[in-house]
Amino acid sequence: MKYLWSDKVAKKCKDELGLRVYTSRLLGCDNSLVLHGGGNTSVKIDDTIYVKGSGWDLSTIEKEGFSPVKLQALLDMAKKEHLSDTEMVKLQKEAMSDKTAPNPSVEAILHAIIPYKFVDHTHANSIVTISNSVSGKKIINELYKDYLIVDYVMPGFILAKKVYKLTSKGFDWEKCKGIILHHHGIFTFGDSAKKSYDDMIKSVQIAEDYLENYKLNISKLNTTKKYDIDKLKELIDKAKGYKTVFKINRSNLAIFYSNQPNLKEFASRGVLTPEHIIRTKRVPLVIEDDDFKGAIEKYIEDYKAYFKKYAKDQTMLNPTPNYIVLKGYGVISIGKTQKEADIINDIINATMEAVLKADKLGGYLSINEKESFDMEYWELEQNKLKRQKAK
Repeated sequence: MKYLWSDKVAKKCKDELGLRVYTSRLLGCDNSLVLHGGGNTSVKIDDTIYVKGSGWDLSTIEKEGFSPVKLQALLDMAKKEHLSDTEMVKLQKEAMSDKTAPNPSVEAILHAIIPYKFVDHTHANSIVTISNSVSGKKIINELYKDYLIVDYVMPGFILAKKVYKLTSKGFDWEKCKGIILHHHGIFTFGDSAKKSYDDMIKSVQIAEDYLENYKLNISKLNTTKKYDIDKLKELIDKAKGYKTVFKINRSNLAIFYSNQPNLKEFASRGVLTPEHIIRTKRVPLVIEDDDFKGAIEKYIEDYKAYFKKYAKDQTMLNPTPNYIVLKGYGVISIGKTQKEADIINDIINATMEAVLKADKLGGYLSINEKESFDMEYWELEQNKLKRQKAK
């Protein structure tokens, strides 16, 4: 685990919000902790909590990227028995002291509940790798004895309410070193920016040390499998209804991954962390022969069946794949832009490594299909679609 804190740099920070920016960036620049907008941080100053705003990336965040919210308003929300995430976002916005600031993170209530000045939240690869394994609960319980361990629930109000109930009566925060969220990530905290950051690094190091015993042996494979990538892109563009950008990954890891037996079943076991599904979908298109058209049609058919199985009044997303695993060739990430394709590629790189390591722990096990659907069709994401269509 990279330890990046510098006393010299920290002393140059003029105030607590400046320190919050500094350590947020330390976390954000480490891809093993967060990827592309993932994670969130906060600092409590007087009666206000400054929490990472929606749309900001921890690696480049500025003071303007933190939303100032009245702390008591968030604590009052935690006491409610029911609150839709749409209502939560509305109430959070109303509680902002600066209405020009970005919308607060959906985890703002959870940040408020934690009774420390600085709070850090990441999706550390090593922790979710262990958690996303058949033996995950047992291993996490053994490794993190002084942590609050929370079974997976949807992010947002549901998660905040669960933690509130677990900690509202007789919970000793002084003995709690952090919060582990199964299939999701970790929270650390402290009354100084350094304490919260240090505890994050120490906590993640525990998981990394454990995984040292399960290193991957990825040999370079001399594959001769060839595909007509131009033809594949032409068919994907037609299915999606727009021109795409392909990011082709033929690293040793990607080729090794694409050579696994029972490839479709192997590569279709779900996302590493819930928020990834919005970019990658739950499963890739797996192609093992030259019947590209048939494979794409089957993927779309399966996706529509998945939507029909769980949908209530949601609007179906584009049913085409966002990445492809080509047998014996590698992985292709699909984006509307190069940036989008690159982001998906980074997520899939982390996922491939995690899947292979989790299999060494007894088997990779993501959130289930219904939980995946709930995240992919989260009301907040659906609201964005409705606003886009209304324009």
